[in-house]
Formats: sequence, C-alpha cells, structure tokens
Amino acid sequence: MDKKPQILHRSVVAQSRLFKVEAVELKFSNGVERTYERLVSGGHGAVMMVALLDDETVALIREYGGGVNDYTLTLPKGAVDMGETMRDACNRELQEEIGYAAREFVYLKRLSLSPSYMSGGIDVVLARDVYPSKLDGDEPEPLELVPWKLAELTELYGRDDFSEGRAVAALALAVEYLNGRFEGQPLT
Repeated sequence: MDKKPQILHRSVVAQSRLFKVEAVELKFSNGVERTYERLVSGGHGAVMMVALLDDETVALIREYGGGVNDYTLTLPKGAVDMGETMRDACNRELQEEIGYAAREFVYLKRLSLSPSYMSGGIDVVLARDVYPSKLDGDEPEPLELVPWKLAELTELYGRDDFSEGRAVAALALAVEYLNGRFEGQPLT
C-alpha cells in the first residue's frame, strides 16, 4: 500500500459559487479501478487561530453556522487572500473577527478536513501577545467574542454549541504546545 493509485482521468462534475466537485478515476496497485468524487479546494488556503487573550484565556467566537443552521462557538478562522502571507492572514482575520491583533504567531499543524472527500485543509496557528485592533470583516452580522479559560476546556468540549472538530483539534494541539509536548514553528 505504499504505492499511490494511478490517476486515469479527472473531470469536474459540478460547480457552484463556493464548491467544485471533481471525479477522479483511479487504478490501484492490485488492478482495482474506482471513481472517487471530492470537493476541490480553491483559493490560497485557510487559517484557524488559537488566540490567547492572556496566559489562561483563549478567544472563541459565536457565529451562525449555515451547515448546522444554528449559532456555534468556534475559533477565529478565514481564508488566506491572494498575495497574503499566512501570518498576515491570521492577523487580519483576528482583527476582523475578535477585534485584536497579535505580535506572536506559532504555526502548529495543517489539518485535513475530510481526506476521503475534500482536497483542502486548514492551518492551525497559535496567536499570542494580543492588543486591541479592529478591522471591518465580511461577516453578515457582528461576531460575539467569548473569552474561555483554558482550565475549563473540558466544560467547553461538553457543550452542544461547541461541535466543530477542527476547533477541538486546534485547541488540543495548542494545549500540547503550551505544555511543551508539541513543537511549533514561529511565523515571521
């Protein structure tokens, strides 16, 4: 299973303003052929920030999630714009979503969203040494900043309105980094 399947053919089978679905015909090393469909990422990437308001408090946001048709707690996140560095995208999104900028950014990990069906992912970044700074964002309504104590993450994980898997993973990575059990890379 070390040899990747051979791509026989690719074609776009559906496309909307937000999504492109691609059919990929594959031939595996044992001769089996299959067609996979996947969402193809567009744009220049995406970032999710674990922003520390102080050494004990993380910044969450409450926003409407169209996929679940409800308000959810999550972490600040957004797209990397064309020509923007990951650090610049993180700082812009923080200012748009929580009204803070940061002086320190540590890259933690790229997370795949659903490797069986999606080509894209999101880069998780820890942001520290924050200060008030606000930019207008593209959200349809103001987002609510919800400060949350790191010591109370177990309570957060149990809440029905905190269900985004990538936010759970990002917080777990950040805690491991802060406890010296996971390495990160400073973004300059």
